[in-house]
Amino acid sequence: MNVPAASQKRLVIVGATGMVGGYALRNALEKSAFGSVTSIGRKKLGISHAKLIEVVHRDFADCSALAETLLGQDAAVFCLGTYTGSVSDADLRRITVDYTVEFARVLRGSSPGAAFSFLSGNGADPTGRSRVPFALYKGQAENALLAAGFPNVYLFRPAYIYPVEPRKEPNFSYRFLRGVYPVFRLLFPNQVIRADDLARAMVDVVLSETGQRGGPVFENRDIRAMVESLQH
Repeated sequence: MNVPAASQKRLVIVGATGMVGGYALRNALEKSAFGSVTSIGRKKLGISHAKLIEVVHRDFADCSALAETLLGQDAAVFCLGTYTGSVSDADLRRITVDYTVEFARVLRGSSPGAAFSFLSGNGADPTGRSRVPFALYKGQAENALLAAGFPNVYLFRPAYIYPVEPRKEPNFSYRFLRGVYPVFRLLFPNQVIRADDLARAMVDVVLSETGQRGGPVFENRDIRAMVESLQH
C-alpha cells in the first residue's frame, strides 16, 4: 500500500554497516511509510536507493556537525556498538555510552519530537550495580536516553542474535553459538532472536508506536512476541 508523500515519515539509522543496522536499513527502505531514510555511519554502505540519504560521520564523540542532517526526523534507530573483548574497557564505554549520549543530544536539539529505538542488550543494568562492563554501560546508555526528553524511547535487550547470513564471527563464543543454534533455539527459544527479526521490530516500533502498550523496555521474550504479532 502506498502512503501519501505528505504523511510519510523520515527515519535516521545509525550503524547500518553492522549486522542489525543493516537489516534495519533494508527493512525501512522497503516500507512506503518512510519517505526518506538517512544512514549515518563511519564508513560507506556501498549501496544506492531512491529514498536513501547517506552521511559519513567518523567522530561520534562530537555529533554537532549532524545538527542540520537531523532536522525534521520523525524517528531514529540506533545500532552503533561493538563486541565485548574486541576493544579496551575505555573504548567499550566510549562507544556504548558516550557516542549514544552525544548523538541523542544533537538529535534532541534538531528533532525534539523524534522517537528513539535503541539496541541495548540482555542483562543491561540501569541500577549501576553490575560488575559486567557491557551490562553496566548499556544500562548507563539506557538511563541517559530515558532522561534525554524524547517523547518515546524504546530499549531493545536481545539475548543471542542469530546472524542469519554467513559472516566472520567476532569470537569463539559466537562461533560456538552459531554452530549449536538449531538446538539452542529449541531448548531456549527466549534466549535467541534472528538479526532480521530484531531489526524489523526496532523499525516497526517507531513507525507504529506499538511499543507504548508494553513500556520502554523489550527483553528477548518481548521482541519475539512483537515479531510474531507482525507476522499475523
